[in-house]
Amino acid sequence: MNEEYIEIELEEEPIELCKLLKVLNLVEGGGQAKNLITEGYVGVNHEICTIKRKKLYSGDVLEFDGEFFQLALSEDAVPAEKPAAQTQAESKQAAPQPTNQPAKAKRKRTKKPKVDDKTGRRPISFG
Repeated sequence: MNEEYIEIELEEEPIELCKLLKVLNLVEGGGQAKNLITEGYVGVNHEICTIKRKKLYSGDVLEFDGEFFQLALSEDAVPAEKPAAQTQAESKQAAPQPTNQPAKAKRKRTKKPKVDDKTGRRPISFG
C-alpha cells in the first residue's frame, strides 16, 4: 500500500481518540466522534478501533475518511510511557479477577405501608 501520512504534532500525550477527532475538526462534536468510533468508521494502527477513549501516543496512525494521520510529539513536549501493547480483542476478554474478600451482606429494607389508612395516599419519604 502506498499511503501518504498527514503529520500531527501533539503537545502532550496521550490523547483520547474521540478528543483527537474533535481537535482535528474531522467531526462536528464529541457525540458524533463517539458514534463514528462505535460504528467502526475509525482505524488506529491499521485496525478498526471501537474504543472511544483509546489513548493515542506519538507513532500511532489514525485512519479516518480515507486519510491517514501520523502522530508525532512536538519538540518541547515530554514523552509519556506507552503501556504494553494490548489488542482490542484482548481488552474485551479481560475480566476482573475475583478477590478473596467475603461477600457483603445485603441491606434489608423494611416494608413501608403502601397506603395511609387515614388519607388513602402513599406516604412520602425524604430520606
